[in-house]
Amino acid sequence: MRFSDIIGFEELKQTLVAAVRKGHIPHAQLWLGREGSPHLALSLGYATFLNCESRSETSTDSCGTCASCYKYDRYIHPDLHFVFPTATTKQVTKREDAVSSAFLKEWREFLKNKPYGNLADWAAELGVENKQCIIPVQEGRNIIKSLSLKSFEANYKVMLIWLPELMNASAANSILKILEEPPEKTIFLLVAQQIEQVLPTILSRTQLVSVRPYTDAELVATLTQHYKLPSEKAHQTALLANGNLNQALRLLEAAEQTGQHAFRHWMRLCVKPDITALIKEADRFATLDKESQKGVLQYGLTILRETLTFQYVGEEQTRLMPEAMEFVQQFSKVINERNLVALSSIFNRTYYEIERNANPRMAFLSLSLRIGNLLKMK
Repeated sequence: MRFSDIIGFEELKQTLVAAVRKGHIPHAQLWLGREGSPHLALSLGYATFLNCESRSETSTDSCGTCASCYKYDRYIHPDLHFVFPTATTKQVTKREDAVSSAFLKEWREFLKNKPYGNLADWAAELGVENKQCIIPVQEGRNIIKSLSLKSFEANYKVMLIWLPELMNASAANSILKILEEPPEKTIFLLVAQQIEQVLPTILSRTQLVSVRPYTDAELVATLTQHYKLPSEKAHQTALLANGNLNQALRLLEAAEQTGQHAFRHWMRLCVKPDITALIKEADRFATLDKESQKGVLQYGLTILRETLTFQYVGEEQTRLMPEAMEFVQQFSKVINERNLVALSSIFNRTYYEIERNANPRMAFLSLSLRIGNLLKMK
């Protein structure tokens, strides 16, 4: 991952590059950003830049061609270490064996395919959607052991910890000393989403790097340039995603099922209600993969949000393209203060159930019937 792979965020990139040029390289940084922001990608770009063998005084990015960049691009550099939440699997059945080093193949695939993914995406990669992923106490000992060895070839040894807020308290406490006084030219990069859940003793030993969400323009540029999306579709997706690239990609995965026409058709069936048609609709949803099913629900929540915005502050503040705006204007006629909260609740509840492997056919049929009842509420 290079800085140039991430569209936008030029001010932060320039700040990071300038700090490296001046030799102001903190030994422990906490990269904070919400889901769908490029805080993980930027931290990897920063680590790549630190160890680029062709970096000069005027470089603004890693070269992408030297031996170090080649290995960093594939996440196989011997001096790049990863720690991330794990759980037991069919292959790794003991909790004491379920550590990051046992899942490096899956982690590299995750970074390659979903560098903006969340914990649920990572759990799906591991096949442990119904289990709690944590950073166990064994990782603390592994971190100390890994960093006690000399560097193989890099200028800086990098330890990247993804989601340190999920670190077992004993594991976190065991690394406090090395986090405060690491070996020479050793860099900790802690990539977090929820700062309030990170232990204060960890926070006090790190320098904060705050990464904002994407702007709409940056999302549109990313979707058109990196994902080859047509401009109009990229604009609509960016407006719905609200700065969250992961959500934008999830919406795209379910584009046919979450489009405005498909959603309008589903809502009409719910209002009638046409039970036979709703059963067929539930069967259709059940044929989708889990991410697409979640995309349907995410789209529904987005439409509810924009409908509320339209009702209270008007069309000018609504983040929709004209065609979708026309639907929201009609949809707002059956949305009121009483049913809006309940609708949001059942969409969220169904999302939770799908994430935990509920029967999708039953979940969507139940949701459809409840939507119908709520939309009739005066």
